[in-house]
Amino acid sequence: PITQVIVRSSANVQSGGKTKASAFMHGIFILVFVALLPTVLNLIPRASLAAILLMVGYKLAKPSLFKSLWKEGKNQFIPFIITVLFIVFKDLLWGVAIGLVVAVFEILYLNYKKPYLVDLDPDKNTFVFKLAEDVTFIHKASILETLNQIPKNRKVIIDATESVHIHPDIKEIINDFRTHAEYMNIDVEVISLEGRTKSSSKADFRELLDSVPKK
Repeated sequence: PITQVIVRSSANVQSGGKTKASAFMHGIFILVFVALLPTVLNLIPRASLAAILLMVGYKLAKPSLFKSLWKEGKNQFIPFIITVLFIVFKDLLWGVAIGLVVAVFEILYLNYKKPYLVDLDPDKNTFVFKLAEDVTFIHKASILETLNQIPKNRKVIIDATESVHIHPDIKEIINDFRTHAEYMNIDVEVISLEGRTKSSSKADFRELLDSVPKK
């Protein structure tokens, strides 16, 4: 535990430490100086310690890291830069806490905006709904509105092969759509994780969607 703080462990690595023994000896040195020679440690100028921390921090968060995160897109860069700014201008705990909150809201926003993708086959007769990894109750209104806009005499394929969690309300919507689709001459199929498909005239889609594992 003595050497598991990132600044101390990275300083050990940057000094040439490569094995578990180096981490052990590093911890022993720190323990000995703190326990037996605290007055000697207090003689070290804080400016010198600050310079070491700045150098270690620079190597941990060098400009290339910022550039790589920027290239990965704003969804990765925004939570990162907000976390860094709060750590620098506030403190570590605030930075981590705010960073987690921003990341959670980012995930919720992306899932709310993109619960599924819709493709239209070249023959203009088949709509393919590809569900996201997590389809929660907040997607209910969006999915219901889209399904209700499908014209008559079409075919709909709902692909859940990449879904890990589908909320029961979403399963209910899909099953209700299957029931009403028969009156509009809409053929509905669902693809589960196992790759099975069932026609709208033969299946309760809640049973098929229940094959999606729950978190």
